[in-house]
Amino acid sequence: MKNKDILIVGKGFIGERLQEALGCSLSDTMIHSFEDVLKVVEAFKPKVLINCIGFTGKKNVDGCEDAIDETLSANVFVPLMLAEVAYRKKIKLIHISSGCIFHFDYKKDAPLAEGREPDFFDLFYSRTKIYSERALETLSKQANILILRIRIPLDDRNHPRSILNKIISFKKVIDLPNSVTYIPDFIKALKHLIKIDARGVYNVVNKGGLRYPELLEVYRQYVPDFTYEVIDYKKLKLTRTNILLSTKKLEKTGFKVRPIKEVFQECVKNYLKS
Repeated sequence: MKNKDILIVGKGFIGERLQEALGCSLSDTMIHSFEDVLKVVEAFKPKVLINCIGFTGKKNVDGCEDAIDETLSANVFVPLMLAEVAYRKKIKLIHISSGCIFHFDYKKDAPLAEGREPDFFDLFYSRTKIYSERALETLSKQANILILRIRIPLDDRNHPRSILNKIISFKKVIDLPNSVTYIPDFIKALKHLIKIDARGVYNVVNKGGLRYPELLEVYRQYVPDFTYEVIDYKKLKLTRTNILLSTKKLEKTGFKVRPIKEVFQECVKNYLKS
């Protein structure tokens, strides 16, 4: 697959990182209609279309409740319009989805595999991700569609969307293991899945769970005067899902998934240089 054959739509955190890594085209055209998608596709003529358009709220996912139309448009209507055009034009569609669509019980549940039916409807943001994913998953039986579930992006660069930036600024963190997508590894996984022409749904996270204090302790090795406080998650009274996703399906494709703890030193060192 040549770089010129790949087109990314969505000029956000993930879109810009992928465009830089893949050296492909990126369109920041606002998509409001089927015709908008057609114009973009006809202008670039891609063989692979990567959808990085999404809305997570202006401050956090709670903000989606105050932006119903914007959330539905970005998270549901746009992916479906992209899928319909991709289907008609015989283009491969890669949709960046989310793992925040499940209830999870640490005592009862093993890491969740792709076959588990999404059941976290408590957040409007999560519901919109479920709507689009289930529709695209159904269409993937006939069309070339790859759905990548990422979760809590962790980058080795200074960016406000990275969880490292967030927990450093919060200084008060919870201590529950959560699946995390380390962006440098995500980029490698994406290249691999494109190469093998993977289809269907894949969890693209690192193996194991990230406990925020573990990462902050590595950060403190380099910034000794940094302090933080661990707080009880139950006292926050937030509507959130804390989960662990399985990486077995991704590993069966031949891709080596690194445990999240193996990336801590690399991540922090590169972050401090950025």
